[in-house]
Amino acid sequence: MSTSHPKILLIGCDGQVGWELQRSLAVLADVTATSLCGSYGYALDLLNPDAVDKAVAEVGPDYIVNAAAHTAVDKAESEIELSEKLNTEAPAQLARLAAEHNAVFIHYSTDFVFDGESERPYREEDPTAPLGVYGATKLEGELRVLETEAAAMVFRTSWVYGNHGHNFMKTMLRLFRERDELKVVDDQIGAPTWSRMIAEATAQVIGQLQSGAKHAEELKGVYHLTNSGETSWYGFAREILELSGESCSLLPIATHEYPTPARRPAYSVLDNSKLNQVFSLTMPDWSSTLKRCMEDEKSTS
Repeated sequence: MSTSHPKILLIGCDGQVGWELQRSLAVLADVTATSLCGSYGYALDLLNPDAVDKAVAEVGPDYIVNAAAHTAVDKAESEIELSEKLNTEAPAQLARLAAEHNAVFIHYSTDFVFDGESERPYREEDPTAPLGVYGATKLEGELRVLETEAAAMVFRTSWVYGNHGHNFMKTMLRLFRERDELKVVDDQIGAPTWSRMIAEATAQVIGQLQSGAKHAEELKGVYHLTNSGETSWYGFAREILELSGESCSLLPIATHEYPTPARRPAYSVLDNSKLNQVFSLTMPDWSSTLKRCMEDEKSTS
């Protein structure tokens, strides 16, 4: 792997995390960013293995950062084949290619690999038991990636939101303007995580690898990467409402009152201790970063 002018191949630059990664990684290396339709970055269809082979060969990356996935949790229940291709097969192919090109592979996974039955934040080594297709295909993707010879790091995150793409925060802001009253689930607990925090942490990891302070081959494995603290969807919505200045009546409800095609874990807070121990990264509290995110949206809108 080169040390002077590293090259990063960023997959999925039009998603929430990928969008932020473009900016965070640009200060570290020459970034070639790809998206499905090419509306952002270069067009690359992960369902076309030959195109993926060609893209990696042409770029010759030192790092492959995969922020692409099928993240529509409910749709995944009926789009099983697509979920398997994007969440399992494509990451495995990218990891194999990373190994062939002596590149570091960074991949993102999810809190949905757990069943939500824990009474404490989940650690990386805790047993996995996904409740739906999305979590199952993401878990299989993790396993397939780590089975390759690549120097691969998998970062599990949760409840991702930001000012780009589709997410809970943006949906709430829209609904606050459209409705006088909203019912929001209050018995699912997790850690809302700003996409920019994921991107900045990733950049710091790569920076440590690039400086020689850390060696990717020794760090292969799974890491939890979320904002700290925890709340319910109702608590998340209440904070968004307060920061927005909108007027809307919020009513807490139970999961069974809002049935969805995919089951969600009741408790999916992730323990970030390993991230801190290995990379000296301390993730800020979810409420403070939500405020920063919404202030950023106002300043750019």
